[in-house]
Order: sequence, then structure tokens, then C-alpha cells
Amino acid sequence: MQLTAKEAWKRILESARQQIPDHAIRTWLEPTEAVALDGNRLIIGAPDQFAVEWNETKHAALLSALAEPVLGDGTSVVFRVHEDQQQRPQMDFFVAPPATPGIPRQSTASTDAKPLNDRYTFDSFVIGKSNELPAAAAHAVSEAPGRVYNPLFIYGATGLGKTHLMQAIAHDVCQRFPTTRVLYVGAEQFINEVIESIHNRRMPEFRRRYRNDVDLFLVDDVHFLEGKEATQEEFFHTFNALYEDTKQIVLTSDRPPKEIPGLESRLISRFEWGMVADVGHPDLEHRIAILQKKQEQDHLELTIPDDVIRFIAASVRSNVRELEGCIIKLLLFASLKHREVTVELAREALSDKIELATGEPEPSATPLPSIGRVQEIVARRWGVTPEGLRSKARIKTLTVPR
Repeated sequence: MQLTAKEAWKRILESARQQIPDHAIRTWLEPTEAVALDGNRLIIGAPDQFAVEWNETKHAALLSALAEPVLGDGTSVVFRVHEDQQQRPQMDFFVAPPATPGIPRQSTASTDAKPLNDRYTFDSFVIGKSNELPAAAAHAVSEAPGRVYNPLFIYGATGLGKTHLMQAIAHDVCQRFPTTRVLYVGAEQFINEVIESIHNRRMPEFRRRYRNDVDLFLVDDVHFLEGKEATQEEFFHTFNALYEDTKQIVLTSDRPPKEIPGLESRLISRFEWGMVADVGHPDLEHRIAILQKKQEQDHLELTIPDDVIRFIAASVRSNVRELEGCIIKLLLFASLKHREVTVELAREALSDKIELATGEPEPSATPLPSIGRVQEIVARRWGVTPEGLRSKARIKTLTVPR
């Protein structure tokens, strides 16, 4: 019987304990979680970008070697920031009870279900030119679910706020319409549920849960459906059932529907029925606002000077998640070095992130792509991480895209 991602990762970690020190296992590998098996890649979620970089550099090669006896020759272990830990659960099914002041909503799902991240609301989402269209569409959907922009399809590169907007819709809908039944799932989880339900002959229960007990259907990373014919068939009928019953559908992906290879034309057509909105990369002023919001949320206004914030915003252009991660990394570096937070310290701490020298103007409307941008595009195309491309690991899944 084929192992699940979690079962495979458990076996690999058992082997790793014989070769990696206990303190390293506890610090870097135990906080991770198996996300999905995608072809010959075992995707592992780490809690933050720093952990991804560390594991890619220090452990990926060994873990990939240990994965081959478990999953077969050519298997590689790939680390990614686990959005499910920071932003969303793999699957979160809950019925919001009638609103009661001071009492938070509780899930009616099993005890394994995780709640939505309370930080990801419309109030905490920073709007700029790069995301104003999807943000406006998300607000419209939350005000009249099932009646406008159905489905809402949000796409863009990793870490730009797609899942944040999706969760914000769920929070706002439940606040406006307290009896709303919300089903929030990653596409990889949907795939696993289909396989397990077929294997256990429980498809009627699966279909009831997905088609009858849902008012707001949220699916992250629908590009994982590519090439999965049986799953696409089930998703097609689930989509139709919900749409015909005027239930709101919200989808996210790293690319627009027409650019998802192996996606059936009938699904592409349905994904484009409503609104397809692109989340782009933030410009300088938007990046500054994002960092300031991060300061406000974490009560760091007096910790990081304005000139350091502007330096980080001008120097790091990859995505929102990495921007916010720079603050965490900088403060950790300052603490370890017992030094004051300054631009020079930031330059030293974030040397691997800096793409643009301080004071250099924003690029024109048609700039030449930076090395970081090229790395990001190549990494997304090959299903790896930019950090993995920059690492010294010599595994096939990294050497080919390099």
C-alpha cells in the first residue's frame, strides 16, 4: 500500500535520528510537517523562511537520500514555508454558531480540525496597487456571498497574500452571517480525501460533506489538481453542485486557470466564470506599509527605526512573507549579537536577502528582472524553493533547474 506523506516523513525522521544530532532534530525537524507527495517530491512544511533555508542547506541532501528507500529512487525532500502553520489549516470545517459577544466561534469538526488564523483579516491586510483588485473583490464576496464574483479565483506568486485574503473572507462572512457553514481545504487535502474515500468506499459521505454541508467553499492551491484526473472529476461535480445551489466558491493558485498544465478545459472554464484577480508584487511604498503593519501587529514600533524599515523595503522585493520574515531574522540577529538595530546591522543580518542597494531608485515600469526574480520564477516552475536553488545541495531536483 502506498504511504501517505505523513507516514513517509515519519519513517524518514526515524532514520534521520541515527545521523542527525538530537538537538538539531528537535530544533529544526520536529516542528516541520509533511504537506504533500507531488510526483517524486516529498514536500515538507517548515514554520518560517529561516527554517526553510536552514533545512534546505543543512538537511535536504541527507533527507532526500533517506527518502529513497521509503518512497523510491529519485525521491527528493523539498522544504517550503508551511502556510497551514502560519496562515491556514490543511482542512478546516466548521459551522459558525450564532454570534455571542465575547465568545469566539468554535469548530464543530473533529478535534483534529484547526481554526482559521485570527490575524488574517481585512483589517490586517495592507492594500496597494498590486492587490487592490483582488482585495476589492474579496470585500464584495464577503458582503454578498454567492451573488457576486462566483467563483473568485485569486492567483499570484507564493507569499503575496492570497491565503490572507481567503481567510479574511471567511472571517468577515462568519461575522456578517453567523450561521454560515465554511469548508476550508487545501487542494492536496482534497486529493487525499478523494483517494481515501474511494479506498474505504465512503464516497457518499465525502460528497455529502463537500456538496451538501457547505455555504462557503475555500480551496487553496488548486494548481495541485493538475494531472489528477479522478480528483478533477470529483472536483468538477462538487463545483457544479455548490455553484448551482448559489454557494460561494473561492480558489487560489500560483497561476491563472489557463496556465495550469493538465487542468481539464471544463474546470478552466468554470474557474473563469466569476472574477480572476492577480495579486502582484508590492512596490516600495507598499512594502514600507506592510512592514509598518507588521510592526504594529507585533508591537515593535519602538524597536526598529524608520530608516531600517525603509532600507529593508528597498532591499527585499521577493514577497510579503519574506519581508515580514526579515524583521524576525533581524531582531534575532540583533539579540544574538547584543547590538542596536541599525541599517548597518540590517545590511549584515540580511545580506542573503538584499537585492537592491539602499538609495537606488525603484525600477522603471519595464525593468530587467533581478537575480532574485529569476530564481523565484525558476523555482516556481520546477516546484522547488529559491533557497534550495541557492543552497549547496547536489540533488537532481535542484541541479536541473539551476
